Amino acid sequence: MPQKAVESANIQQVVPFLGVHDMPTSLRFYVEGLGFAVTKRWMPDGKMRWCWLEREGAALMLQEFWQDGSHEGAPEGVLGAGMCLYVICRDAIALYREFKGRGIEASPPFVGNGMWVTGVTDPDGYSLYFESPTDAPEGTVFALDEA
Repeated sequence: MPQKAVESANIQQVVPFLGVHDMPTSLRFYVEGLGFAVTKRWMPDGKMRWCWLEREGAALMLQEFWQDGSHEGAPEGVLGAGMCLYVICRDAIALYREFKGRGIEASPPFVGNGMWVTGVTDPDGYSLYFESPTDAPEGTVFALDEA
């Protein structure tokens, strides 16, 4: 879509809102591991309960479930069960290398639907997949010795 059309569009962005069990653990994963930056935060009583994270053209929000009081109540089970976020990027293989270099367990890139795909799972079980277009044959797996 042309930039002018994006600027004049009524709907501007979709931002996933992820509930998390432990904000410091999640921040380490997203900031130190995936390279996001905290750009907004809500800190009642000095504790970060909510934040807005950005990296280049992507954004997401994290909010820690309260352990007590009227807002208490994380759901049972794995928070991210069945939830997948797909991030379209220019070079998924470069991100794979970056994430591995930062100690993040990322899946070896493979070609699916005409895209290189690598995935990570955050501390609460949310799956994030990073994809970039390719002409490589469907089913190709990135040679790990090239990493």
